[in-house]
Amino acid sequence: MAAVHPGTTQPEPLLVVVLGPTASGKTALSLALAERFHGEVVNCDSVAMYREFEIGTAKPSAAERARAPHHLLDFVDPDSFITAGEYSRQARDVLAEISARGHLPIVVGGTGLYLRALLEGLFPGPQRSEELRERLRERAASHAPNYLHRILLRLDRDAAAKIHANDTPKLIRAIEVCLGSREKMSDLWQQRGRDPLRGFRILRLGLDPDRDMLYARINLRAQRMSENGLIEETQKLLDKYGANARPLASLGYKQAVQFLRGELTREQAFQAAQQAHRNYAKRQMTWFRREPEVEWLKGFGDEPQVQQRAMTLVGSGLRS
Repeated sequence: MAAVHPGTTQPEPLLVVVLGPTASGKTALSLALAERFHGEVVNCDSVAMYREFEIGTAKPSAAERARAPHHLLDFVDPDSFITAGEYSRQARDVLAEISARGHLPIVVGGTGLYLRALLEGLFPGPQRSEELRERLRERAASHAPNYLHRILLRLDRDAAAKIHANDTPKLIRAIEVCLGSREKMSDLWQQRGRDPLRGFRILRLGLDPDRDMLYARINLRAQRMSENGLIEETQKLLDKYGANARPLASLGYKQAVQFLRGELTREQAFQAAQQAHRNYAKRQMTWFRREPEVEWLKGFGDEPQVQQRAMTLVGSGLRS
């Protein structure tokens, strides 16, 4: 049964979330839905939020953006940083504005942490400490692979049990929370909880293409990025921002930087980028499999049968 606003019989508005691995056709599906249901697209890809990063991000093209309103693309300076929490705050404001216009909000992207922050909220732990994070990264690089996990095990055994020993970003954040708050992260989680998104009925549409076909698309996309000037774009960004541009550490750009610094040949950088994107797709699917109540669509987002099934689900959601 659909949730309703207090004091009214009107159901809460529908929010569609299109999730899935890189190169699975999320943009194509989101545009088809936006055109069919008067939708507006809200980006949830963390690298696509940055200005001047174009070729390596697979952002919607100008022609694609003309087909439907797009939000939260190109709004962060290359030498700045946006946290998942800040993204969540801005995205929730955008969702409210879209809903107020009577349009269908469609959140699209593959950055699992940012999507989780938007839909489920993040517990209010202490602020980031870049100095501490860098120190932990350096120590992790010079010690045994499970070094950070052993530290967290001493600080918070319950949190350590829930985080894989190789998940460096989560381990660093958990250690940061324990040291910054002088409390266990697991205790803080129970005391403060999260702040989930309210006021919407959420329909999650997950793209689940054949793995071999997905990897072939990923390889082709990486090839096109290379042919379209990824190396040249990376050089310009390096010249302008240097190491201050955080997205230069993201997939594709990282390997281009390694080539420009003479650490890899062009062919090695190209092959490394393809492999990195394939690995990322695998991690994305592992993450998204944990998302609740996902309507999984077998195939790519540009396939007619997938789009038809998605439209049926959205249409049903709008009528309920």
